[in-house]
Amino acid sequence: MMRFLFVLYCVFATQVWAATDIQTLRSPAGVTAWLVEDRNIPFVALEMRFKGGSAIDPADKSGATNLMMALLEEGSGEMDAQAFTTAKETLAANFSYDSYQDAVTVSARFLTENREEALSLLRQSIVSPRFEDSALERVRNQVMTGLRSSAKDPEDILRTAFNSEAYGAHPYARDDSGTFETVTALTREDMFETHRNALVKDRVYIAAVGDISADELGLLIDRLLDGLPETSARTLPKEADLGLQRGVKVIDFPVPQSVALFGHVGIARDDPDFFAAYLLNQIFGGTGFESRLMTEVREKRGLTYGISTFLASREYAQTVVGQFASANDKMAEALNVLRAEWSKMAQQGVSADELQRVKTYLTGAYPLRFDGNAAIAGILVGMQMQGLDPSYVVTRNDKVNAVTLEQANRVAKRLFQPDKLRIFVVGQPEGL
Repeated sequence: MMRFLFVLYCVFATQVWAATDIQTLRSPAGVTAWLVEDRNIPFVALEMRFKGGSAIDPADKSGATNLMMALLEEGSGEMDAQAFTTAKETLAANFSYDSYQDAVTVSARFLTENREEALSLLRQSIVSPRFEDSALERVRNQVMTGLRSSAKDPEDILRTAFNSEAYGAHPYARDDSGTFETVTALTREDMFETHRNALVKDRVYIAAVGDISADELGLLIDRLLDGLPETSARTLPKEADLGLQRGVKVIDFPVPQSVALFGHVGIARDDPDFFAAYLLNQIFGGTGFESRLMTEVREKRGLTYGISTFLASREYAQTVVGQFASANDKMAEALNVLRAEWSKMAQQGVSADELQRVKTYLTGAYPLRFDGNAAIAGILVGMQMQGLDPSYVVTRNDKVNAVTLEQANRVAKRLFQPDKLRIFVVGQPEGL
C-alpha cells in the first residue's frame, strides 16, 4: 500500500512539475519549441511532428507518406538498415517514425552521455535517407500484406465504407496505407519527392522533456533540422464537407458477428461548447462500464461485449462516432437500443449526478497521463498543434469543472442529432 501511495504521489508530482515548468523557446534559427527541463535523470525525450501527413499525398500516390516514413529506419547516409539498427542499439537510443492523416512524427529517446552521437544518427535518418530498392521492396511487401488483411477484416471494411461516404473526394476518405494499385506503383523517386514535401521546417512542432537546457535544445533543434526543406510544394487540405447520409446501410459479409460503425457531424476542438460535448460523450459512451451505452446495450441486455463513442476532432473535420459488435441475430435489437439512447440524450440530457461523477473521473485521471518523459513530450507537442498554450495543463481541469448542467443539456441537443445518425453494418444481421 505504501509503495502504491508513493507511486501515486510521484505521478501527481510529475503532473505539477510539467504544468508549472514548461518553457517556450526559439532556436537561433527561429524554430519554436517547448521544453520541460528535468536534471534528475540523464535522459531526454524528443518529439517532432510535421503537419500534413498522408492527407497531402496526391490521390494517385496514396500511401506514399506512410511508406516513406517506414523507410526512414531502413538505412541512411552510408549505413544500410542493419548498420543503422546496430548504431542505434549501441547508443541505447530509441527512434520511431510514424505517419498519420494530419501529421508525420519523429520520436527519439536518448541518454545525456550519448546525446551528440544520438542526435547525429537521428539527423542522418531524417535528412539523408537512402530509400534503397531492396528496402523499398521489403517494406512495400509488408504494406501490401497489411492491405490484403484489411480487405478481409470487417472493421476495416466498415471504416473504409464510412470514410468514403463521409469524406468523398477529401483525402480523409483514403486509407493512410494507400491501395494495392497506388502502393504497387510507388517508386524510389516518389519516396524522395514525398520526403521533400513531408518533412519541412515551416510545418514542424517540437517538444522535449528531460536533461537538457533551453539553450542546448535550441542548438540541438537547428542542427537536427539543418538540411531539411524550408517549405512544402504540397498544400494542406481544406475543411471537409461531411457527406454522411441517414439511416442504416448493411454491407453483406459472411461472419457470425456483425460490426456496426455509427455517427454524424461532431464539434470542433476550439468550439466554446467543446468541453461540454466532451463530458457528454464520456457519460454517453466514453467511460467504459460506467457509460450509458455499456449499461443499456451490454449490462442490461447482453447484446455486445463492448460499445463506445468518441469525439473525432480531426484537423479538417469533426464527427462523433462509435462502434460495437453483436451477433447477427442481436444486431437489430442493439441498434434499436442505440437509437433510443441517442434520442434520449438529445431530448433529456444528463442528470446533475452524472455530470458530477464524470467531472470527478476526468479531473482525477488527467494527471495520470503525465507518466513519463516521452508521454509528456507527446502531450506538449499535441497541445502546440491544437493551438493551445502552456497554461492549458493548469487550466484544463478548471475548464472541465466549469461546465454547468444547463450548458451540458443545451449542448446535448446540439451534439446528438438522432435524425442525422448514420449507421454502417458489416456482416449478415437479421432483420435489417
